[in-house]
Amino acid sequence: MGVIGVGYFGQFHAEKYAKIEEVELVGVVDVHTSRAREIAKRCQTQPFDHHADLFNKVQAVSIAIPTPFHYSMTKDFFLQGIDVLLEKPITNTLEEADELIGLAESKGLIFQVGHLERFNGALSAIEGRVKNPCFIESHRLGPFSGRGAEVDVVLDLMVHDIDIILSLVNSKVKQFQAVGIPILTRTLDIANARIEFENGCTASLTVSRVSKEKIRKIRIFQPDGILSIDYLSQKLSLSKKGALLGKEEIPEMVTEEIPVQKIDLLEAEIHSFLQSVRDRKSARVSGLDGKRALELALQILQKIGDLNKKKK
Repeated sequence: MGVIGVGYFGQFHAEKYAKIEEVELVGVVDVHTSRAREIAKRCQTQPFDHHADLFNKVQAVSIAIPTPFHYSMTKDFFLQGIDVLLEKPITNTLEEADELIGLAESKGLIFQVGHLERFNGALSAIEGRVKNPCFIESHRLGPFSGRGAEVDVVLDLMVHDIDIILSLVNSKVKQFQAVGIPILTRTLDIANARIEFENGCTASLTVSRVSKEKIRKIRIFQPDGILSIDYLSQKLSLSKKGALLGKEEIPEMVTEEIPVQKIDLLEAEIHSFLQSVRDRKSARVSGLDGKRALELALQILQKIGDLNKKKK
C-alpha cells in the first residue's frame, strides 16, 4: 500500500495501514516534503517526493488530496494497474468521474470512494429496518475548521448525506429546492436542500461549517415509527406509538435504543477496501456510488447559484 497526501486526514490512512499485519505500507507522498518525512517516520515507512515513485512498488493506494487533483492522480494510478481508495467527493465533474469509472472497469481495478459515514455502526444497524420512508431529515453541522475550504459545504459535507439518502430511498429524484450562502469563505458555508423522490418520499438536508456545535444526525420517518441516528455517538433508536394515556386517550411515543456495535469508521472502510483488493470484488462504496452523489450535489449547487444570482 501507499498513501498519497498525508495532511490532516491522509495521515490517519497511513497510520491505519501501518498497524495492519498483512499490509506493507511501502511509502507516503506529499507535496510538502517535510510533512511526508514526518508521517513516514511516525509510520515507519519511506517518504517519496512524487507519486510516480510508487508505480512499481504498490498494489493499491489511498488518495487523500484536494478535490481538484482527484481526477489526474487517480487516473495516473489506474493507468499503472493500481487499485484506488479515493477520498470524497469523487471528482470535480461528472465527465471526470465517468472516465475514471470506465478506466477502472476496463482494467478490472478496484475503485472505492471514501464516503466514510457508510461504515458507521449505527447506519449498519438499520439494515432491514428501513421500510417505505416518507420523510428523512438530516443535519450535519459544525464549527469552521479551515479544512476542505477549497470546496463548498455541499461537496464538503452534504455529499455524505446525499450518498446515504440515495442508498436508503429506492427511487429516482423527482424535483428539489435548495438554498445556501457563503459566510466565512467565498464558497457556500451553509446550505439546505429539500429533495422529493418519485415514490413520494421527501428528504431535507441541512449542512453548515459555521455552527458552534458539532451535530451529525438523521431521522427517518416511516409508517411503523421514527428511526433516529446520531452518527457521532453511533447510537440508533426507534420511536413508535405506544399505549394511550388517560381518559383523553392521548397517544404516547415510546422510544427504544437499538443495540449498535460501535466501530472505528476509517478502520472499517480500509478493511473493506483491502478485502475488495484481495477478493477482486466490487467496493462497498463504488465509483458509481460516488458519481451518483456528485451528480445530485452539482445539481443542488447549480440551483443555489441560479437562485443567488436572481437575488443580486
